Amino acid sequence: MNLIRKIVIGQNPKDAMAYYIGMRVGDNKIVVIEFNERGYYKTGERSYNIFIEHPKDGTMFWKEVVNMPCIVEYDLNF
Repeated sequence: MNLIRKIVIGQNPKDAMAYYIGMRVGDNKIVVIEFNERGYYKTGERSYNIFIEHPKDGTMFWKEVVNMPCIVEYDLNF
């Protein structure tokens, strides 16, 4: 289960780049944002992986954010 709904990347949140589940990226859309636990335990660097889904090609790795200041928003169901 993926709990990350949105990630804001940058020093100043007002000027930062945000990625969120369902965001359109060309013909694709973001479907998963995950914390890279394996990389963290191996290198000690905090990183997040972003995956997109293409209508014909399926789900693929799109972007990795490494050692950047981030605000993580989790998907909470009440």
